[in-house]
Amino acid sequence: MKEWIRFCKFALFSASAGLIELVSFSLLNEFTQWRYWPCYLTALLLSVLWNFTFNRRYTFRSNANITRSMLLVLLYYAIFTPLSTWLGDWLAETMLWNAYLVTIINMLLNFITEFLYQRYIVYRKTTDNLINH
Repeated sequence: MKEWIRFCKFALFSASAGLIELVSFSLLNEFTQWRYWPCYLTALLLSVLWNFTFNRRYTFRSNANITRSMLLVLLYYAIFTPLSTWLGDWLAETMLWNAYLVTIINMLLNFITEFLYQRYIVYRKTTDNLINH
């Protein structure tokens, strides 16, 4: 039951991060002449900062070393970001897929893989150890 609650919290914070990502992507996509990839990359970075901050505190309730945790998340994004940026740019610019559909696909892939990564790698042994004051 605890894992289900944790997953639901992660989903809610991810939805809020997704909203940040979609709004910022939309603004950049509609009001700049940028290609897909800089719009996506900027929006992704904004959502990652939001998501990391809230999930660490409220979802995983971890007092793990912030620097270590952030470096592990950075490692995840060092792999996910280039792959999703390249794939998204190829689908949107070369294959002419709808840029919003491509962004949503990337967001779903990110949601699933990031939850698993954070739960079982970043916060594996440090969940639910925050002391409330």
